Amino acid sequence: MKNYFKSVFTILLFIFVGHVWGQDNPKKITAKFIDSEIKLDGVLDEPEWELAENAGDFMQFFPTDSKLADYQTAFKILYTETTLYIGIRAEADNGNYVVSSLKRDFGARTNDNITLLFDTFSDGTTAYFFGVTPYGVRREGLVSDGADFNNTWDVKWKAEAKRFDDHFVIEMAIPFTSIKYVEGSTKWRFRGFRWNNQSNEQSTWVRVPQQQRLSSLAYMGELHFEKPLGRSRTPFTLIPYVNALTDHDFETDESTTKFKVGGDAKVAIGNGMNLDITLNPDFSNVEVDDIFTNLTRFELRLPEKRQFFIDNSDLFENFGNTFNEAKPFFSRRIGLARDTAGNLVQNDIIGGVRLSGKLNKDWRLGVLNIQTAEDQENGIASNNNMMLALQRKIGSRSNIGVFWVNRQAMGEKEFIDPSDEYNRVIGADYNLASSDNIWRGRFYLHKSFQPNDNEGNFSSQATLTYNPRRWEITQDLVYVNEDFRADLGFVPRSDIVKWGSGIQHNFYPNTGIFNTHSVRVLTINYWRPSLDYKKTDHRYRFSWETAFRNQATAEVRYTNNYIYLLDPFDPTRTTDGNPLPGEQGYYFDQVEYNYRSNNANLFTYQVEGRVGGFFNGDIFSLGGQVAYRVQPWAQFTLGVNYDKITLPEPYESADFWLVTPRVDVTFSKKLFWSTLVQYSNQRDNLGINSRLQWRFAQLSDLYLVYNDNYFTETFAPRFRSINLKLTYWLNL
Repeated sequence: MKNYFKSVFTILLFIFVGHVWGQDNPKKITAKFIDSEIKLDGVLDEPEWELAENAGDFMQFFPTDSKLADYQTAFKILYTETTLYIGIRAEADNGNYVVSSLKRDFGARTNDNITLLFDTFSDGTTAYFFGVTPYGVRREGLVSDGADFNNTWDVKWKAEAKRFDDHFVIEMAIPFTSIKYVEGSTKWRFRGFRWNNQSNEQSTWVRVPQQQRLSSLAYMGELHFEKPLGRSRTPFTLIPYVNALTDHDFETDESTTKFKVGGDAKVAIGNGMNLDITLNPDFSNVEVDDIFTNLTRFELRLPEKRQFFIDNSDLFENFGNTFNEAKPFFSRRIGLARDTAGNLVQNDIIGGVRLSGKLNKDWRLGVLNIQTAEDQENGIASNNNMMLALQRKIGSRSNIGVFWVNRQAMGEKEFIDPSDEYNRVIGADYNLASSDNIWRGRFYLHKSFQPNDNEGNFSSQATLTYNPRRWEITQDLVYVNEDFRADLGFVPRSDIVKWGSGIQHNFYPNTGIFNTHSVRVLTINYWRPSLDYKKTDHRYRFSWETAFRNQATAEVRYTNNYIYLLDPFDPTRTTDGNPLPGEQGYYFDQVEYNYRSNNANLFTYQVEGRVGGFFNGDIFSLGGQVAYRVQPWAQFTLGVNYDKITLPEPYESADFWLVTPRVDVTFSKKLFWSTLVQYSNQRDNLGINSRLQWRFAQLSDLYLVYNDNYFTETFAPRFRSINLKLTYWLNL
């Protein structure tokens, strides 16, 4: 295996060395320097706009990638010492624009919008994005790993829009203080793209091949500045909060009333680094997680939504396995802990600091240190949680990174199991991304340390994907030692060797209802090294997937499964179920399908299902979602999922229901109300989360949040809370 990794690493380096930027003559636009400010009103009538260079000729990305867009988009760029201005004119078929709501951070698939990508350090892997709808609704966020969007990031900027029957106009003003860049910059990598859902068209200023993602940073133009940019002069920012909370636990018949004060601070370190500080943070206003019916043997990984952890999150989170087999750091571990009964409970964060960003165009640095509180009632020790990450760009878009993660228990020894006193993980990752993104890969080696257990404890992966226009071929090899631990990471299972192979062929028909479709063959095998490499799992899959010309999608797949249970397991996860015996293998086949309608329609729906075997029994699953939009003011959504598991006697069969109605109302661009109900009889919980948000100033909010939980069988109350929280974003 050692020789295998050495060979793969050599191949990856060879591929990287052979690639330079794929665009020899990228499209360019020059931003005109001006001395006066632009009034944002959605009308490009200032004389300065007449002096600016006009850029257009957007290319289609959907339904084709080989012609000019039917509905063109043109833009101009101006800038002052403090602000970047963008003026955009977008042609349209009519004035019936598609927009889901007036709330910030919209989803592109359900809104007509124009989004701009700014790769300010020209590294081809990270960027900022700013988007606006024809109604002037904004979204902003970060791009990492060359294409991944995260719109949880927030920053101050402005935009206005004006709608007409055959076009709309957008004016944007982005303060240079809101982004990071190299002092003295004269050029950024840049691209704009457009979702024209009204006409089922997606377009982009620089052509992007259709097998790539529309957000790919491998395909960019250039934004030139008439004179070099100065320092970003990012302000010192304070974000204090006050929160009044009252709750009642009906199971213990205990009530509490709390008044919390705390906040965050942001400090600019040079032109590329941020120092984030948090003290007594409160996340009660964070949107609740979607819940799922879990029929697997393993934990589910949910996304991070807490603002403090978002900026440069890829620098911390992206180490480790590409397919979530073993990640050394997962920020959601911080703030949660196991009590003496093994239950996962909230663990207060005392405070923390986070330094992250660009040292220069080639180096990135991340340092995180967070202290959690001792919880005597639940037998939880205080912990110091720390990570150090350093990343070096290599070539056009590849990089090498090293890290150190440390969790150290502190305080009362009675709460500390000697084997859990500390956990440390070190490692190095090489991430390959060719200039045209046709070659992608990762090679890493990690090692963990814990008390009296420092031998072995390795985790590693070598994966490589080749993705030209008509093919996608992937090879993936993973090893996780049985003693590898990452207490601050995500390791669903250890003691595995995994080999995965996938091959996909893409078709691009010129006529018919299918815009593109593909067939894929996937084989995944798992072995257990500690059991003389005994095979414990396989998944052999054949699938067909299509995108229709009206933007609807569909997929059908057949899977042959094999699972060898080492220990008894109850597939229904019921409390009184009779588990299936361990040390026995199970073969079963399943057919799955899903269909999603065009999201541009006012009424949308999605249907999915699964039928076939399930261990020594059968499974029938049917689910879906329907939504109706009263644009731009409201959206009503209902999700229903039903899983029927039938096992032979004496094992327990089960029927699981997951019902999730949701109402989102946007009274204006500043006042929003959302209510989500989640019924899950697997979790024995009916939860209600209702949140009223008033954005009274930029990034400053007043929240009123109501939570209510009931048992599903008796509908007796479990837990209820209400809180009023005020946050204010203050630039100093």
